Amino acid sequence: MISLLTTLILAHFIGDFVLQPTSWVTDKQTKKWASKYLYYHIAVHALCLLILLQFNVHYIGAIIGITVSHYIIDLTKLLLHNKLNSRWLFALDQVAHLAIILLTVHYYYPLQIEFNQIFNSKTQLVLTCIVFVTQVSSVIMKVIISKWSLESDSEASLKDAGAYIGMLERLFVFAFIAINYWEGIGFLIAAKSVFRFGDLSKAKDRKLTEYILIGTLLSFGLAISCGLVFNYMINFL
Repeated sequence: MISLLTTLILAHFIGDFVLQPTSWVTDKQTKKWASKYLYYHIAVHALCLLILLQFNVHYIGAIIGITVSHYIIDLTKLLLHNKLNSRWLFALDQVAHLAIILLTVHYYYPLQIEFNQIFNSKTQLVLTCIVFVTQVSSVIMKVIISKWSLESDSEASLKDAGAYIGMLERLFVFAFIAINYWEGIGFLIAAKSVFRFGDLSKAKDRKLTEYILIGTLLSFGLAISCGLVFNYMINFL
């Protein structure tokens, strides 16, 4: 089962990303179903499946099913190109392809999955911690540092970049603690200090430095606290 799953995913990655030039994507978005590159793209996928499955006739149904579904999904994506946000459209497209792959694997190797086994106490604890270090921590930090304000220059940074950076760094810190890899936190702090050095060295006064330090310490403190609580509670589950 795992072998078939990884083979189909590898074929998808090669066909959708490695062997699809940007010029093909542009032409497909312009001409939709009339683009010859849409059919080249589908042919490449079919060929990847044939080669990686070693022309095994046992999987001929999988090859045909995935190839046809890939054409339908890609054509639907092209028709919705100007109607939906491109990021959401890309995500939905990939989810649909992966869903077809999973269904194909399930057809050949039926797997009984019980929801209670997946969404158990440990899973709920992990999800709770992830929500805390991303969304909840962002709100807590915003409330705490709202007493200080700096003049923001919207042209000097990407929109919402700071919030996403904070979420990602807290996720990394939480993951490092969960796997007991404390050295990774030191590396993360060092890397952030290097990237922030330019901002701090160009600051005319101490306000920016203090603001960044407060935000960084709060962010790391919340993530570390969450990681410690996770490691403590996981022993009781």
